[in-house]
Amino acid sequence: MPRGDGRLSHDLDPQRPGPQDACGVFGVWAPGEEVANLTYFGLYALQHRGQEAAGIAVSDGSGVVVYKDLGLVAQVFDEPTLASLRGHLAIGHARYSTTGASNWENAQPTIRSTTSGTTIALAHNGNLVNTAELEKEVAERGLIADGSTNDTSLVTMLLAGRPDLSVEAAALEVLPQLRGAFSFVFMDESTLYAARDPHGVRPLVLGRLERGWVVASETAALDIVGASVVREVEPGELIAIDENGLRSTRFAAPEPKGCLFEYVYIARPDATIAGRNVHAARVQIGRQLAKEHPVEADLVIPVPESGTPAAIGYAEASGITYGAGLMKNPYVGRTFIQPSQTLRQLGIRLKLNPLRENVRGKRLVVVDDSIVRGNTQRAIVRMLREAGALEVHVRISSPPVSWPCFYGIDFATRAELLANGLDNDGIRRSIGADTLGYVSLTGLIAATEQPKTRLCRACFDGEYPIELPAGNLIGKHVLEGAGRRVANSAPEAPHTNGSFVATPGDVTANRP
Repeated sequence: MPRGDGRLSHDLDPQRPGPQDACGVFGVWAPGEEVANLTYFGLYALQHRGQEAAGIAVSDGSGVVVYKDLGLVAQVFDEPTLASLRGHLAIGHARYSTTGASNWENAQPTIRSTTSGTTIALAHNGNLVNTAELEKEVAERGLIADGSTNDTSLVTMLLAGRPDLSVEAAALEVLPQLRGAFSFVFMDESTLYAARDPHGVRPLVLGRLERGWVVASETAALDIVGASVVREVEPGELIAIDENGLRSTRFAAPEPKGCLFEYVYIARPDATIAGRNVHAARVQIGRQLAKEHPVEADLVIPVPESGTPAAIGYAEASGITYGAGLMKNPYVGRTFIQPSQTLRQLGIRLKLNPLRENVRGKRLVVVDDSIVRGNTQRAIVRMLREAGALEVHVRISSPPVSWPCFYGIDFATRAELLANGLDNDGIRRSIGADTLGYVSLTGLIAATEQPKTRLCRACFDGEYPIELPAGNLIGKHVLEGAGRRVANSAPEAPHTNGSFVATPGDVTANRP
């Protein structure tokens, strides 16, 4: 049973969540530094991107060790564990599952040894869309699955399945085969690697330490370890870092399509993406919201925390007073309780509670980042009315989410998306608001200061920049059971050469 993760999902009900974050990845090459500790702090800064599992792989030049478990970074690692993870390079991962179930076997980094004795560990942010094809190639090559059912393991197996090549050469063969979104950090005994898909859907940045290099999903992770930002890893680029320095190779021509939803919800407000500070972008979205959907009101309040920057911008542009109307409890975990129907109906109060003195008798503008199924907004509107609000005007800092994401964000299915079946007035009635306004797609794009052509907008307009497979060969659980099929058709396992995947509490024991 997964332990409580210390925070709620976007909606209270664990069976009906809102948009879930992409994963966070971190890598460091820094001889003489405590690389496991640096990775721990980097993952801590990326915890918002995934709260299901965490893991760190390290190498001292003679072998690679992975330690991972379900839970938050601070739950998985303690000082004795980190002290035992010695080396000069490391990678780390904070997971939210977008392919494969949330279990120990699917936690990352994944690890695989070749028959020539090289060990590869890999961490992945994003989601591939040709997993069925990759699973078929794994089977044809006679590679044994390790019990995991995620796309990351398939990539690791394919990299390790070319023992006659260096890891770098193998990557230059494998990476062009992958379709979908991927920001990888991976390693062998001596080298740190980073790669980003040709569209650059998910972010990945390169930083410099005094005695080494860092790669991370967001610039905030560089800040926390004292690294200076060098640049983004380019779409279609493979970076290798070892004792000879940094080298870069193109494995595909860049066709940038950065995720627009990163600016809305996923990335930390203090992150910078494509040169644009995320907090500044969100404040600008709020200003645009006020221009597009003005209303007479007494108080602008955010749905904390994701609605706060846009609410600040809305208040600034509208001249309406900004204030707090909802207090958030940050300590209730997604798996803390399995709600009964009664608790589901009342349970939003576990997450948010109104400041009655602030909202009573007021006409409110309530700013949130998105509406997926509408469960949270419906409960909030009802709660504010019960607290005495005269009017509740809902403003959303993204356009209607009408299409699912296949590139690393776990939205609802299209049938469950509220905006897919209702027009704006139907959604307003569904959540019980007096008025409802979404920022326009044009306004959202303008706030990012990126050209429309360089952004993936699929969840808003249905234009998927990476072709999706036909039929049922896609989805979170596309590989569930596939590993057993691979195992049944594969020969003996490759030699592990003294590399270990650690179980909780023992960093040198193989997982049964």
